[in-house]
Order: sequence, then C-alpha cells, then structure tokens
Amino acid sequence: MEWLHTLFFGSGIAHSVLTIALVITLGILLGKIKIGGVSLGITWILFVGIALSHFGMTVDSDVRHFVQEFGLILFVFSIGLQVGPGFFSSFKHGGLTLVGCATAIVLLGVATAYVIHLVTGTPVPTMVGILSGAVTNTPGLGAAQQAYADALTASGEALTWNQQQELASIPLGYAVAYPLGVVGIILSLIVVRYALKVKFEEEDKALAELSDEKKLVAKVSVEFANELLDGRSVEYMRDLVKRQFVISRILHPTGEITMADGESLVRMGDRLWVICQADDVEAIVAFFGRRVEMTDEDWGNNTPNAELISRRILITKPEINGKKFSDLRLRTKYGITLTRVNRAGTDLIPYQGLELQVGDRVMVVGTAKSVAKVADLLGNSLKKLDHPNLITIFVGIALGVLLGSIPLMNVPQPVKLGLAGGPLIVAILIGRFGTHFHLVTYTTASANLMLREVGIALFLAGVGIGAGDGFVDAIVGGGYRWIGYGFIITVLPILIVAVVARLWLKMNYYTLMGLVAGATTDPPALAYANATAGNDMPAVGYSTVYPVVMFLRVLTAQIFILFAL
Repeated sequence: MEWLHTLFFGSGIAHSVLTIALVITLGILLGKIKIGGVSLGITWILFVGIALSHFGMTVDSDVRHFVQEFGLILFVFSIGLQVGPGFFSSFKHGGLTLVGCATAIVLLGVATAYVIHLVTGTPVPTMVGILSGAVTNTPGLGAAQQAYADALTASGEALTWNQQQELASIPLGYAVAYPLGVVGIILSLIVVRYALKVKFEEEDKALAELSDEKKLVAKVSVEFANELLDGRSVEYMRDLVKRQFVISRILHPTGEITMADGESLVRMGDRLWVICQADDVEAIVAFFGRRVEMTDEDWGNNTPNAELISRRILITKPEINGKKFSDLRLRTKYGITLTRVNRAGTDLIPYQGLELQVGDRVMVVGTAKSVAKVADLLGNSLKKLDHPNLITIFVGIALGVLLGSIPLMNVPQPVKLGLAGGPLIVAILIGRFGTHFHLVTYTTASANLMLREVGIALFLAGVGIGAGDGFVDAIVGGGYRWIGYGFIITVLPILIVAVVARLWLKMNYYTLMGLVAGATTDPPALAYANATAGNDMPAVGYSTVYPVVMFLRVLTAQIFILFAL
C-alpha cells in the first residue's frame, strides 16, 4: 500500500492534482451546509485546504502558486468580460462615488493597522502582513515582502537574526489573518444587512426604478403638429433637432400604418412611434407635437394584414463583428427599420455609426420576407454562440499579464498592477472595445459562470494549502492575537463606510456588497455577493473599484513597510 501513501502524502503531478481536487470537492460539499440560514459557500475550500495541509497533504510551492494565480486570473478575467460593455457607463453614473468609498476603506484599514502597531507594539513588518491578510490582498503582501527584503539587503550585508524573523513574520501574519479576513468581510456584509434592516424586495424595487430612470432607450407615441415641418422627411428633421431618435412606424389619419425610414415624409395629423434616449423624450415630443397614449400592442394590432412584423435578431456571424450599421446598409437594401439594439442587457439606439458585436440582439421591423433576409445576413443562430472564443480569452490573459507586470512607479520598489489587476483591466477594455480589433468577446452566461467558478475554486485551494503549514504553531505561539488585530482591520473600516454609504449616500445594498468586495480585493466575498444578489450589480461595483483599489493596496503596503526601516 506504499503507492497509496505516496499518492496522498508524497509528491508529483498525481499527488498535486488529487490534493487540489479533494480540497475543492470537500469545500464545495461543506459549503452547502447552512447555519442560521447562512452559508459561507465555496469559502470552505480555503479552510479545507488549511486542514489538509496541516495534516501533511501539501503541494509543491511552484505548482501551488501557479494554480492559485492562474485561478485568480480566470476569475477576474471572466468578470471583466462580463461587465466590460456596461463598465464605463456605470462609472459615469455614480462610479466616482464608489471609488471614493473604496479609497476610504483602504485608508481607514491602513490607519487602523498603524494605530494597533502603536498601541500593541507589534512590529511594522508583522502588521503589514496582518493588514494584507485581513483585506485578503496577496499582491500587497508580495510587494511588501519584496520591498522590505530589497531594503534590508541593499547594503550587501547578511541579515541579522532579528531581521530574518521580521521578514518571515510578514507572510506568517498574512496566513494567520487571511482566513478570518475572508469570514470577516462576509460577516460585515451580513451585519450591515440586518443592522440596517435591508430587505431584498425593496432593493429589487429600487434597482428596477433606478434602471428605468437610466434606461438608454425609451418609446413614445407622438401626434405630429408642427406646421413648419409639414411634409418634411424624417432625415431632415433628425438633422434639425440634433438628437438621436428612430421613427419606427407612422400611423396616418386614414388608419394606414407604414414603416418609416429616413426618406419618409411626415404630415400634420400623423402619429409617430418614436424610439429615443430617455433624456430626450420631452424635447422630441415638444419638437414634433404632442404625446398620445398608444401601447406596443396598439401599434401591432393596427398593422393592416399583419404586413409588418417585429423580430429580435441575434448577431452570430463573426464577419459582422465590429461593423457599423452604415456599412451594412440594411435600410437601403432590405427596407427594414432598426429600433433597438440590446447589448449585455442594455438597450442602445441603433444609429448608423454604432459598431455591432457578436451577441447583440437587434430589433428589426419590416415585412416577413425582409426580416428573414436580415436574419440570414446577421446569423441569428444560437448554436454558433455555444462555441467559446478561446483566442480572445487567451490573448486577453497574455496582454493582462503583460500590463500587470509593467512597473508604474517606485516607492522604493516598482509598483505593479499584478496578475489580478492587469487581466481585469484588459478584460474590461476588450469587453468594451474588442470589436475595434475584430475580437469576438461574447461568451454565454453559462460559459462565463463556469470559467469564473473554476477560477475561484483553484484560487481558494491554493491559498488554503499554502496557509496550512505553520498556521497552528503560529497561533499557539502568540499569533492568536494577530487574528484579533486582523479582524479589527477587516471589520471596522467596512462598517464605517458601509453605514455612511447606506444612510447618507443611499447606496443600493447589492452595489454596496460589490463595493466592499472590490475594496478588499476579495473574490470569495464577490462570489457570496453574486449568489446573494442574483444579479450583476455586485460584479459591476467590484470591477468599478477594483483597478484603483488594487493599485492603492500595493502602494500603501510598500509605503507602510518603510516605517520599519
């Protein structure tokens, strides 16, 4: 049975794969257990990894680091691709507020750690490790270690015993504080939820109202009454009003409905079905005439002989990716009207300069024959979207690693975005601008979720296995105090900022969860927030603040460590 013992407690590829698979499997199974209706979910993977590592089931450090970092890259990259299309618009609508709150959490955490250092006398290197573990920030830990080691060895002299112990205390403080840091972040979210009496039904309602207020596309029925423009074309009026809108159909006084295009003439008494920006509704109504109440069904039911139909067409042909509506000339060739484009859940006005992406859903109005031809041109095949676009994923990861490795500034060692910040930023940019380079960025929701879950599971397994060695000894030897210090550093800044954001800034709880997860650069907290919310708001909040926070965490960790010199 020597082979069995070697498989479980030896070394090699088979042992590494078995250990990581067991850690993830047991962690997921334990994550299904709920206490008081609350479960830590896949965060259990971390604790299972610590336990198995403590009892001798370890993994080679190089293999473990690869699994851990590659898992994190997969996790953040899939998030970036998902939120990329709506990231910049989200930043405009309250993004500065989110970044400000996240920065406050970072700075309050550093201030809390420094106060604990002054009160308890804990060495600064140890406190920097505890701080990095408390906020679950591995890049900050690595930056602090490297900066301190380089500073100590700059003179070329051998390290003293005390210096070696201080250097070793940085990762040890991180390992001791990390597990409760993960739990503390999630517990803080739960405490805020119950202390402030958050009700998900009200959050959903507020989120729906907010979505309606910021909806990019609105539909309005207008009776044309502008005598000065009687008999003018739609294109002429569009140039005159200088606003983006589409007239989908025209209901003439005779009861006849015709499909409109740029050359259609509008006369007094005509009723227009206008698609425009929500902010432009009042101006356009005043320009044309007066609003009339007509539903979508009214326009459909009044269509004579059902000659006109409306249909959502899915863009699936790669050759369409990145092309503009003006390049396709759909209205001229097929006589159809484009009323809306839905991209990643967001409705857009289909102006001629809009660049199309694979995965867009285009609302087309026209005769059945014309609509069918447009559908054939654009693809409209769900089967084609089932195939993942691996080139985009791995090109993005490569560019992300390159960006994360670029030194940004020296304080005194180079500050970098790291293997998490770089891929996240590149994924967001690809999700938003990938079509400019003919990259197909679309992935199905299930594929994105699978990539994300595999990534976070690998990351947690690697961190847990790495923290198990020496974890118990450190606690027994007095390190248990570090757990308390780390818990204070984790919880206090979150509670202060969360209360302010919730009561003063009136922030939606789903967004607040993403903000906290991003401010602590904590993927398990984001996974918990996503599962709790059941929507993409936490992911959007996380990605909005993550790039800035990652830079601040690395920067503040290196600056803090300078106090020890």
